[in-house]
Amino acid sequence: MKKSRLLITGGTGLLALNWACALRQTWHVTLGTHAHSVDLAGVNSCPLVLNDPVCLQSQMDAVAPDLVVHTAGLTSVDKCELSPELAHQANVEIAENVAAVAARRGIALIHISTDHLFSGHRSMFTEEELPVPMNHYARTKALAEMAVMRANPSSLVLRTNFFGWGHSKRQSFSDWLIYNLRAGKELPLYENIFFTPILADSLALAAHQLVERGAHGVFNLVGDQRLSKFEFACLLTDHFSLPKHLLLRHRLDYSEPAAPRPGDMSLDNRKACEALGRSLGDVPQFLAELREQESSGRCEELLKSVSLKES
Repeated sequence: MKKSRLLITGGTGLLALNWACALRQTWHVTLGTHAHSVDLAGVNSCPLVLNDPVCLQSQMDAVAPDLVVHTAGLTSVDKCELSPELAHQANVEIAENVAAVAARRGIALIHISTDHLFSGHRSMFTEEELPVPMNHYARTKALAEMAVMRANPSSLVLRTNFFGWGHSKRQSFSDWLIYNLRAGKELPLYENIFFTPILADSLALAAHQLVERGAHGVFNLVGDQRLSKFEFACLLTDHFSLPKHLLLRHRLDYSEPAAPRPGDMSLDNRKACEALGRSLGDVPQFLAELREQESSGRCEELLKSVSLKES
């Protein structure tokens, strides 16, 4: 049977690489790249000019995808705060370009948003609550959601917080923990920052199932479990047999970063669970799979997958 075609923007990012690994057996996957090149078994790649709608439409016509997953963007909270115009272009204008081209071509679109949209004054925010951004990154992501839905009302917009194996130029939170703990380094972990993380593969597979069910609009696609960064790290040490005594309890001083951050980013995933007819999983399940991915070679494969493009 002929495989459907999947195009993922931000193709050298952590989410895109793990998404490609999760779907490459069942989809014909193309990773859209920019400043770096990627070499991943069973996956194609091509450069994309996301800030030029005419050029992007031509490139998308050449790939002819059945589904586009838009993961590209500027995700550094502090960099967005210091460079607001760049953040707006990367997170809002480009997202609108991708959504508009997909709409004109009748291509299904998944847009990746964030759990960073709220003030963090309480826990487990639902899709119905209006964003209350605390920094410019969150403002641009909230604007991007609106721009995408205006340009392409059938889009699936996913608010999430994911982890998974990274590459030599980009570490995930779980990478940072594992590599530093294996090196015997003490790590300060916030006990007053809360989130609902999901493994990148679990996010990708659930997202495709939502598309198959005709879902559109905003969904919180996160894990079932709310926990602090410190609690996450403690669970990780159990699954990877790492020294828990190296984890140091730390509290975020909100005057420290360049940009203010919410203390609670946890999201309520009941809407997605009801649409899928199942739970999305908890952190112990995700960490067990992450460990299995390392054993099967995913970590090593991704570490070598990304390099600077030759000029």
